Amino acid sequence: MLLYFITCISFFLFLKPLLSLKPLPSWAGEVRLISPFFYKDLLVKSISKLFRSHFWLGFPCPIPTRMSLVKKPLTSKVDSVEDSQNMSVLDLPDLVLECILEKLPPAPLCQMASVCRSLRERCVSDHLWERHMKQKWGRVIGEAAYREWKWHVASKGNVGTLRHGKQRSLMSLVSLHWPFSWMRTKVDTNNTGKQSSYLPPDSFMTWYLALETGNFWFPAQVYNRENGHVGFMLSCYDAELSYDPQTDTFQARYPPHGRRAIAVEHGIPWERLRAPPVDTSPHDLHVSDCLHDLHPGDHVEIQWRRNKEFPYGWWYGVVGHLELCDGNESYCRCHSGDMVVLEFNQYTPDSRWRKTTISRKDHREEGNEADGFYGGIRKLKSEAEISLWKSIWPSEILD
Repeated sequence: MLLYFITCISFFLFLKPLLSLKPLPSWAGEVRLISPFFYKDLLVKSISKLFRSHFWLGFPCPIPTRMSLVKKPLTSKVDSVEDSQNMSVLDLPDLVLECILEKLPPAPLCQMASVCRSLRERCVSDHLWERHMKQKWGRVIGEAAYREWKWHVASKGNVGTLRHGKQRSLMSLVSLHWPFSWMRTKVDTNNTGKQSSYLPPDSFMTWYLALETGNFWFPAQVYNRENGHVGFMLSCYDAELSYDPQTDTFQARYPPHGRRAIAVEHGIPWERLRAPPVDTSPHDLHVSDCLHDLHPGDHVEIQWRRNKEFPYGWWYGVVGHLELCDGNESYCRCHSGDMVVLEFNQYTPDSRWRKTTISRKDHREEGNEADGFYGGIRKLKSEAEISLWKSIWPSEILD
């Protein structure tokens, strides 16, 4: 009985909306070609939609006739926009700002330094520019170049040149590429005539800019000097270098020797440069510490000079077998002998430069005026060094 009562109530609730339907408009009677099945489908769809709206599992549910759309106030967003517009880079946490500055390349970092004094103090920090120095210049800058820079900064003549512009001013050169006026010197407000620079003279940033603009000549070594002259193939000589930012190449000045004046070479690519692997002057004999560790097949560099007036250059060679050894690894005892054979395979077998022999126990400068003088030896342990020598191998065997 209860089920019958619920069914009846549901039926009347279902018919109530249908009885309140408004009559069709006048234009509806003119539509005579529509099939009666259309009205049937329309009625069924309407009833089923209404049924789903009013009932859920057989129980009537009210339908909200109006939904309240409450708009959230926009004042908080406006305030946040105004606050963000008033924010400065200096409002960022120190760690965040430091991370941003570490990601900047050198040119944008210089531009950032021109914004204000606070950013300038951060942007000229050594720990930022030391990383840029290692990334771009680490391959060609060594201890000798660092000492030369320290002497350059400490020298009164060079500091005066930097401040008063007697020669090419570093500041004016840099401003041609990275325009920022804060680097230029300024006169003291007390009209004392004393000039000061915002750029610390002994900082990594100053050194980087001096290298980048070509204002600082630094010592390094050049493979196959003088554009690969046949007399210097597979050698590496000391020189003073200056960078050309327009061509991304270097200019080299080779020291004079004998009656020969300073030789100058232009357009040297990065691939032909390196920092000196040992801290030995080109006029001094390198003290060898690898003589007892040399075996046939080892790759070496050896000092050689034409005569006593010439500076040493480093020449690439390979340790060979002694004359009485047939090269059989099972019976080879060349590594225990008193003499070491060095081969320079870029020369023909009958060339006088093809092979030489040095003492393993008491090695000093050996040679003569005809064949030149051989100096210290260093063993190559890095595959990168060996690959570089092989990459500049001459296209033809030399006589």
